[in-house]
Amino acid sequence: MEMQDRLKLVAAILVLVAGVVGFYLLPADQGVLRALLFVVSIAIAAGVVWLSSPGKQFVLYAQESLVEAKKVVWPTRKEATQMTLMVFVFVLVLSLFMWLVDSSLSWLFYDVLLNRG
Repeated sequence: MEMQDRLKLVAAILVLVAGVVGFYLLPADQGVLRALLFVVSIAIAAGVVWLSSPGKQFVLYAQESLVEAKKVVWPTRKEATQMTLMVFVFVLVLSLFMWLVDSSLSWLFYDVLLNRG
């Protein structure tokens, strides 16, 4: 990373810190101004980061991610409903199986082996 990019990132962090400090230095009854100051500091910091090389790489990555997300073939409502029902049935069957195993082991150890039943 170049020195310019590091300076930009440090500047962005300083702008964010200044926004937070400004938020807490303003009186509590100036709520709108406090929030506006914080939002503006975030926007300025984002702009400074966007002008850096890592920021441009992140924007490019985000754009490519959106392109890839548009290529996803989403299931139909019927398919999604069927898969959801299959998951619920599987969870029900598995929970019944686990309950049966637990009850059987409990009966075996407590009632049969330890004679505490």
